[in-house]
Formats: sequence, C-alpha cells, structure tokens
Amino acid sequence: MNTRSDTRSRTPGTERYGTGNAGAPSVRTPAQARQLVRHALAALGPLPPSQVEDLLLVTSELVTNAQRHGGGLTGFGIGVGRDQVTVSVSDASGDTPLYELRGELRPGGFGWPIVLSLCREVTVDAGPDGKTIRAAVAVDRPPETSPPPPR
Repeated sequence: MNTRSDTRSRTPGTERYGTGNAGAPSVRTPAQARQLVRHALAALGPLPPSQVEDLLLVTSELVTNAQRHGGGLTGFGIGVGRDQVTVSVSDASGDTPLYELRGELRPGGFGWPIVLSLCREVTVDAGPDGKTIRAAVAVDRPPETSPPPPR
C-alpha cells in the first residue's frame, strides 16, 4: 500500500542537504540530525530563534520516532527553500504514524501531534519497504540585499 498526501516536487532554487542509503556519512541519532539542520540553517543567515527551535524539535521527533517505531532510520535530508525548510526522514516501516487523541495523561505519544502542529505541510510516502516523512516548517529569511546600482 502506498500512502501519499499532496507531495510537491522540490521548488526551484531549493538547496538539499542530507544523507541517504549510500554515499555521504549517515545520520544515526537525533543529535547528528540536529547538527546537520543547524549547519544548513547557518547558510540562511539569522532566523527568528523560535523558528530554529521548531525545526530542531521537528527533527528530533521524526528521527526519534523512526528509531523507536519505524524499524530504524534509513535516510535523512533537509531542503532549504525561500520560505520554508523541509526535513525528510526515512525509516524501515511501511506503517503510517498514528495520531491518537488521549483522554488521560500517560507517557509517550506526543511527538507526532507536535510535528503536525509546528509544520506548514507534512507528507507521508509509505510502501512495503518503508516510508519517508517530509515536514516543512515556514521560515522568515532575511531579505537578500542587492548591491547598489552603478552610477
């Protein structure tokens, strides 16, 4: 079964950072994933701290969920666009994340609702060999400054 929701192709001018199944060094922990996100964000210039914190929290939650519930992390990437940053996390499970309404307090189960509330768009592409979750967080990039026109 392939579950898919309104996935759009990469926007022109979007930069990609990350690792997949081969090639670049792999991301294995939430801390390594956050470090890669910080590195990608450094190229953007200053962002509001709350947006950086949102991106780091989304990153941690998705990587942690891939490890705990998804059979292990199989890929990680980050795409930087003009007005959003997209974190992509792949794991070995084809099961889509569950969103449970909780009547009582008990440990765990809060990560997926947090991701959904912080993101502009979340897509899940699932198949028999695993899934990829793409979570886009809106960012307010500083305006690019152009050099003054020649006189």
